[in-house]
Amino acid sequence: MKIIITGASGMVGQAALIESLNSPTVSEILIINRKSIELKHPKLKELLIADYSEIPFHTDKFIGYDGCLHCMGISAVGIDEIDYTKITFGYSKILFDSLLKINPDMKIIYVSGAGTDSTEKGNYMWARIKGKTENYLLNLGFKDAYAFRPGIILPEKGVKSKTAWYNAMYSILRPVFPLIKKMKGTIGSSDLGKAMLSLLKKPIVLKIIDPLQIKNLAKNFTENDY
Repeated sequence: MKIIITGASGMVGQAALIESLNSPTVSEILIINRKSIELKHPKLKELLIADYSEIPFHTDKFIGYDGCLHCMGISAVGIDEIDYTKITFGYSKILFDSLLKINPDMKIIYVSGAGTDSTEKGNYMWARIKGKTENYLLNLGFKDAYAFRPGIILPEKGVKSKTAWYNAMYSILRPVFPLIKKMKGTIGSSDLGKAMLSLLKKPIVLKIIDPLQIKNLAKNFTENDY
């Protein structure tokens, strides 16, 4: 299986990349980033794009891939709705449209977040925009597509957040991670990566995936592929 990963420099993208590199079911990985993650691996290829609006000029690089884990995202803190929409929905739309032209049979997973608003009419700007992005993907026409809505993600296997104070908080809480992980809305980063790979291999009817379902998918992938 050959897959594309976006946002590999962020915590979610790192989780997806680590599990993909470790999985015998994944033979090749193309990561799309603005800056190199400076990692060498026989499975790994890197496409550096300064602006996501340039993606349609690189579609020849996407030929032959079976799935895409779209993990790119930004915090809504300190950003206005126009810019947040451009990055969250606009760039995602460009990516999805480009992949659909290359291979409508490709499996796509978009990572949004718990609290995403499918009605696109709620009070929270970030939730409306992520809901719009989910809705666009799930109705675009891919053979298989999913929206992941993780809650609290606990970093594992060296995964780090791009936000410094998150990392400081995780360091303080690490001794009680086993207890926190048992909470309903909490998952480990490795579970997130494994769950995505599980869906690429074996599709399910449900298209919006919550934390409990992420845990179950990760368990199935562990049992079948490791």
